[in-house]
Amino acid sequence: MRRILSAKNFPVLQRFAFSKVLLAFDFDGTLAPLIANPDSGAIRHGTRRLLRILTCRYPCIVVSGRSRADVQRRLRGIGFEEAIGNHGIEPWNSSHSVAQLVKTWIPVLMQKLGSVGGVVLENKRFSLSIHYRMARSKRAARKAIIDVAQTLAGAKLVGGKLVVNVVPKGAPDKGLAVERERKRRRCDKVIYVGDDETDESVFALAPHSRYLTIRIGAKQSSRARFYIRNQRGIDRLLKSLIELRSDHPTGPPS
Repeated sequence: MRRILSAKNFPVLQRFAFSKVLLAFDFDGTLAPLIANPDSGAIRHGTRRLLRILTCRYPCIVVSGRSRADVQRRLRGIGFEEAIGNHGIEPWNSSHSVAQLVKTWIPVLMQKLGSVGGVVLENKRFSLSIHYRMARSKRAARKAIIDVAQTLAGAKLVGGKLVVNVVPKGAPDKGLAVERERKRRRCDKVIYVGDDETDESVFALAPHSRYLTIRIGAKQSSRARFYIRNQRGIDRLLKSLIELRSDHPTGPPS
């Protein structure tokens, strides 16, 4: 992986910014810092100010594991053109049958994981997230979650940072959702920024010349082509993208 904001790699960002490009972002861990309580997840004030400018200069979307209504509420007043929820399921595949399937998993998980301390079940209607950030033994909690979740009919597990996501088999992932939005908006290219295992379906598109994929934090096993060092670095990336569509663009930030 290469650092996108280095002087050597900055021209790649320039080429994409000067094209007919769609900007797509994950939410938690990308636009907003990761925190122990998902209900309190929020974008920092400085990042919000930059995003308001950015969304005036580029078509921008968010692709989140949160429910669509949840992430829309947290993006209110910024100017994103679309919020895709539940890892790519909402809005196109948010059917009653999918919701009913997910509903059948909840009592099984609650019964079998109720004695595992520090585990929190988040119901997003079309998928579930089982957090174990507050568990004393995270390895034991993760094993217990996976052991139970693997028994659920019609379920697929997707890992994350101290979370196991349970989604319906055959449901669209973030990669399919972003490509659908690119075509719908008739954009030639995509810049995608994410931080987690759920973003790998978009990172897998990295060899495609249409996609510039950027991960928050370097990880050797990731399929993203580029990285920024940490979530705090999102502001530097946003400033660079804004500057590239100003009247007098300069080089990478120092």
